[in-house]
Amino acid sequence: MNKLKLRLQLEQFFLEDIGDRDVTSDLIFGKAGKGQIVFIAKAPGIFCGEEVIKTGFRVMDSDAEIKILASEGRPVETGEKLAYVTGEISELLKGERVILNLVQRMSGIATQTREAVEVLGSPRTRICDTRKTSPGLRMMEKYAVRCGGGYNHRYGLYDAVMIKDNHISFAGSITKAVEAVREKAGHMVKIEVETETQDQVLEAVECGADCIMFDNRSPEEIRELIKLVPEGTATEASGGITLDTLASYRDTGVDYISLGFLTHTVKALDISVKVNI
Repeated sequence: MNKLKLRLQLEQFFLEDIGDRDVTSDLIFGKAGKGQIVFIAKAPGIFCGEEVIKTGFRVMDSDAEIKILASEGRPVETGEKLAYVTGEISELLKGERVILNLVQRMSGIATQTREAVEVLGSPRTRICDTRKTSPGLRMMEKYAVRCGGGYNHRYGLYDAVMIKDNHISFAGSITKAVEAVREKAGHMVKIEVETETQDQVLEAVECGADCIMFDNRSPEEIRELIKLVPEGTATEASGGITLDTLASYRDTGVDYISLGFLTHTVKALDISVKVNI
């Protein structure tokens, strides 16, 4: 993750939560001195968020002492201590909730990604995320996917051409959409085309698409459609794939499977923060 961007985002998140002050902590503790808190896993999963803990608490207290015990992207067990943080008591309390929310969400995404990778069980096909991320959290959520053993699809609209059904409808055809991009884009820009039928696959191949997505196609359909795609053209399956059906796509031959549920319906990993006395 970009550390400068992470710090700026955390500052904004703290401002949203704290406002002018933390009435409770400031009135009770003021500058009462230092204390220590500990992050504890309350469920098994994949830990993700080391840099959020380090950066976040040092935004609140530049002299905070942080000891990370868990390894980023590695399994943790129920009851395992993940990190100790020592600093001004009021600052620890002010930063605790924002940081914990992010670490729980990122660890949940990493955990779900790891499960998807293991369910698919393919040395060839990569599990990828999508743009179905929480606004403002994309950098962290996509990082969490990588921690879980997955790969990132495009980061946004700005870094890859992906011609979807609505682009095709407005342009008039796949051919017209691809030609418009080829005419204006540089030679380094790759083009992915979303297809829903055999005719669209053939048209995308004829246009020289760099990657062809099979959208909402069954494993059986993909096994047939992929025969139409020449060697060297990347393939992707997407749409309607769940953990329950993921294994059935193992031997379809696609290079990538993109899964929106890695980020948009993830369950946060249960982690608590307690005072270490």
